[in-house]
Amino acid sequence: MATTVDVRLGDRSYPIWIGRGLLGSLGSLCRERGLTGHALLVTDSGIAPLYGEAAADSLAAAGIASAAAVVPAGEASKTHDRLLELYRAAVEAGLDRSSFVVALGGGVVGDLAGFMAATYLRGVRYVQVPTSLLAMVDSSVGGKTGVDLPWGKNLVGAFHQPSLVVVDLDTLPTLPAAEFRSGMAEVVKYGLIRDASLFGTIERLGPAALDPAGATFEEVVAACCRHKAEVVAADEREGGLRATLNFGHTLGHALEAATGFARWRHGEAVAIGMAYAARLSVRLTGLPPADHDRILSVLRGLGLPTTSAVADLCWSEVAAAMARDKKAAGRVPRFVLLERIGSARYGIEVPAEVLKEAWDALRQ
Repeated sequence: MATTVDVRLGDRSYPIWIGRGLLGSLGSLCRERGLTGHALLVTDSGIAPLYGEAAADSLAAAGIASAAAVVPAGEASKTHDRLLELYRAAVEAGLDRSSFVVALGGGVVGDLAGFMAATYLRGVRYVQVPTSLLAMVDSSVGGKTGVDLPWGKNLVGAFHQPSLVVVDLDTLPTLPAAEFRSGMAEVVKYGLIRDASLFGTIERLGPAALDPAGATFEEVVAACCRHKAEVVAADEREGGLRATLNFGHTLGHALEAATGFARWRHGEAVAIGMAYAARLSVRLTGLPPADHDRILSVLRGLGLPTTSAVADLCWSEVAAAMARDKKAAGRVPRFVLLERIGSARYGIEVPAEVLKEAWDALRQ
């Protein structure tokens, strides 16, 4: 049995299907959503040999012809050069406004293919088929698409909601362990900003939370998707509540940019960012110190970096990267901080000296 979560956005609403063995149903699920034209199947070099043929076969079984476009795996593919290659593939495949794009892969593929779909022919429909945990619980839902620039992450992009999200948990066993841990950072995030019970479940499970075959894992993923769906429905374009989803991301994105997107996986950088934001929260929004310690304990128990991992970085470079963040106002970064586990506040401006003090403490 699969779980469905609806993202309610009026005439742009769409379902998220969560379950096992769903890749074989991709074609029929697309047809149910009225997606019957020619498809461009966008994936990466790591996922194509694992699931590309199965996805194409499922589309074909539903009478949907497809062409494939494969980009190199990794964050380095989120560039305008790769985007141009996808436009070329779309032209060569004869995509028109009745066609659609299928993003099969992790967050990089989803962001890149989604932005291509948002801009090709001024917008064509697309489907998210996330194969990484991070993409399943976060980036595949909500319509954020984009590419990186040398000066920062996701600085060019568009809001473009998918027509369908298909989460097949059976793709997770082939995910490298480090990538799975990276995705768990986003799961922890939902617990911290909205769901103390979810955080408690992860805390109770400990290392067992890293087992995608676990009895509770589908519900954990579904819970994250429900939270994301509720936030997106209330604030699609991040005018308010949706900003809470950026907990840990202000510093996290800056760390990625300051190290050329080559040192940490996204979730690893966000984990460090959450440890930093938790420390700021104790200082500024009343987070109990005991909750701060619980947060660090859970992150470390999942094998995620938290503190000394940044010991060699220059604060001025990191601070400059935070000032360039797309969520900054007047080059002043805005933070999401916690009042307690399960409750967050957004849009908080932190004095520069407090940012530096927290950074120095983090490095120790």
